[in-house]
Amino acid sequence: MGVIRAPGWKRALSPWRPTAHYCMETEVHVYALSIGASVLLSFFPFLIVMVSLCEYVFRLPAATQAIYLALADYFPGELGAFVQRNLRATVESRGPLQITSLLLLLFTANGVFEPLEVALNRALGVGRNRTYLRNQILSLGLIFLCGGLALTSFMLTAVNTQFLDDAFGRMAQPVPAYLRVVLFKIAAVPLSILALFFAYWLLPNRRIPVNRAAATAVLVGLILEALKYVNLLIWPYLNAKLAKEYGPFRYSATIVLLAFVASMIVLAGAEWSGRGQRETEESAGMLIGNADEELEDDR
Repeated sequence: MGVIRAPGWKRALSPWRPTAHYCMETEVHVYALSIGASVLLSFFPFLIVMVSLCEYVFRLPAATQAIYLALADYFPGELGAFVQRNLRATVESRGPLQITSLLLLLFTANGVFEPLEVALNRALGVGRNRTYLRNQILSLGLIFLCGGLALTSFMLTAVNTQFLDDAFGRMAQPVPAYLRVVLFKIAAVPLSILALFFAYWLLPNRRIPVNRAAATAVLVGLILEALKYVNLLIWPYLNAKLAKEYGPFRYSATIVLLAFVASMIVLAGAEWSGRGQRETEESAGMLIGNADEELEDDR
C-alpha cells in the first residue's frame, strides 16, 4: 500500500500549529497586554523627545517632517491627524528638549522591555529571568539603541527628501507624495528589523545564535509591515467600532490594541524561533549520542 500524504496546505501549516496554540495561551495575552499598556505610556514622550531633538538640537526640519510622515504611515485617518496636531502644539509650547520628557520616556519605556524579557524567556524555554537591576540596565541600553535607530531612520529620510527636493526643484516640479513614502520605508523598514534583531538577540536570558535572531527579526519585521496595510483596510470599521464603544478614549484604546497585536506577533516569532532552536539542539544531541554508541560498538 502507498503512503497516504496530507494535502500540501496542511503540510505547509503544520509547522505553525504550535505557534497558534502558543498565541492562545492566557499567559501570552497577559504579557502582550502589559507591553501594550507600556507602549501607550511611552508613546507620546518618545515622540516629544524625537521631535525636540530634530527641531532644536540637530535643526533638521526635514527630519521632523519624516516623523510626521511616519505617524501618518502608522496611524491612518483621524488618529494620525489627532496625534500630529497635539504633538506640534506640545513641542511648540515647551520649546527646547525637556529633561522631564526624557526622564518620563526612560521610566515608561523600561516598562516595555521588562515584560518583553519575561515573555521571550518563556517562549524560548528559559527558566530564569534576569534580576530587576540587570533588566533595568539592559532595558536602558536598548532604549538608547532603539531610539538611536529611530532617529537615524528619520535623519536618513530627511537627507533623501532634501535630495529629492533639490532635484525636483531644478525641474520646477513638486515631489510626488508616494516618493516621500518610499524613501521613508527604505530607511525605516531595515532599521526596524535591526531593532527587532537586538531585542531577540539581547533580551532573552540565554545565548541566542545570531543567524536565528536575524531570521526571526526579518520575518517578524515584514509581517509587522504588512500589518500596517491590513490596518488601513479595516480602519474605517475599526474606528467606528472603537468610537462607539470607547467614546473619547478611542484613540488610547486604538494604540493599546495595535500594540497588543504587534506584541503577539513579536512573541509568536520568538516561540517559532525557540522551538526551531530546541529541535536543532535535540537533533544534534541525538547525532552525538548515536556517534558515541557507534564508537562503543567499534571498541
